[in-house]
Amino acid sequence: MHGPRRCPIAAGSIVSTKPLVIVGDSILDIDILGSASRLSPEAPVPVVDAERLVQRPGGAGLAALLAARTETAVVLITGIADDDAGRRLHDLLAASGVRVLALPMSGTTVSKIRIRARGQSMLRVDRGDGAPIDRPVAAEVADALAGARAICVADYGAGVTALPAIRTALTEAARRIPTVWDPHPRGAPPIPGCALVTPNHEEAQAFCGESPGDGPELLLQRWGAAAVCITRGAQGARVYLPQAGVHHIGVPQGAAAGAADVCGAGDRFAVAAAVALGDGADAVTAVRAAVGDAARFVSAGGAASVSTPVSSKGSDVLAGAAGLEDASTVDPVALAARLRRRGGTLVATGGCFDLLHTGHIRLLRQARELGDALIVLVNSDASVRALKGSGRPVMRDADRARVLAALACVDAVAIFDGPTPERMLEDLRPDIWVKGGDYVAADLPEADVVYRHGGEVMILPTVAGYSSSRLIAAATSRREHS
Repeated sequence: MHGPRRCPIAAGSIVSTKPLVIVGDSILDIDILGSASRLSPEAPVPVVDAERLVQRPGGAGLAALLAARTETAVVLITGIADDDAGRRLHDLLAASGVRVLALPMSGTTVSKIRIRARGQSMLRVDRGDGAPIDRPVAAEVADALAGARAICVADYGAGVTALPAIRTALTEAARRIPTVWDPHPRGAPPIPGCALVTPNHEEAQAFCGESPGDGPELLLQRWGAAAVCITRGAQGARVYLPQAGVHHIGVPQGAAAGAADVCGAGDRFAVAAAVALGDGADAVTAVRAAVGDAARFVSAGGAASVSTPVSSKGSDVLAGAAGLEDASTVDPVALAARLRRRGGTLVATGGCFDLLHTGHIRLLRQARELGDALIVLVNSDASVRALKGSGRPVMRDADRARVLAALACVDAVAIFDGPTPERMLEDLRPDIWVKGGDYVAADLPEADVVYRHGGEVMILPTVAGYSSSRLIAAATSRREHS
């Protein structure tokens, strides 16, 4: 059984049950997903046919969401305005298991709306002018910082880290608690005493100004940090320690090969480093673990691959599927992480499921009996059209997901684009991947992902005479002859 990837920790150290505390500026990210195959007659711009709307926390909110997928206790200290976007952001975080301590805000919650087609961003629209208000730190905020296992500051330059009261509280906490600071060129400088500061290469150059040659040493001195790590994307990271030289950490071979969307990689890196330091790792060991974690995150699709559970309030993650209950409200990645922590067996299967029939039900029940939870991955509408032709699917992906989620044998449902769900499997890392029919495991494109993470592929027999395509063809024939 493979467990969650955690870094090696110092001999004799004890993994804390205290919360990981995230501090910083949060954003509501909205992705409008669709397809683009024609130009507008009004102007030479592509027309995107919207198919799905996905909402998720961004900024420090994304860092907290990513942390909650593997950590049992996560607290987010952030500014959230009392408006529709702020309430939606709060709901998404709370539904993911994040305890939100909201700082008062003036203005409106910042939202970033991306229009994406075929996995590529076509346009981004930014809304909101929110700014945090400086007030004395509330008792619950002070208590959260004082009782943290580790602190991760995700500065996005919107003002939370510049608040004098927050800076004073962080400075006091950093004397006793490992603190990782992910800085922003428009943000406030890191407080002295951080265990690790993590600018990327471009940010480090901007911070150094006219002295790039003495960059890392200058930053160590200026920030009063125990270590500075400069992240370099596909080239890994460099860790600088006072009087201890430079340590280069490379990306694990093949971990992020061909990956294009690096959005969120810095948050994943900073969170992983904070968790490792909180578990007792030294800076170099923590960075090594964080580089691997961030590379796998990018390889799996970056922030665009992150799903959030459906909230009982507000709009749904799946367009048109408001009010989903039970399995539809479960974040599949969070479920997988919880199951691994408990030593359980995760089973996953996938398909179009366009008209659910007896064969599907039997397969799903058999798959569920193989482990402790079953996650079903459903081809999106665009994916079904590519596989089955222009007349398919008969049922929209949100409706297919709703029907599957109603089955007692299904614990979570997720929709994926593309012919096969390799990216989603990278995140879920199931112990058993189930397919029905006469497949040969070695011929399945997704099998390599399952095997790489220590899982197995099982082919279960189907029920003779049942197929969605055959049922649809029969129904069409009857209609034509009636």
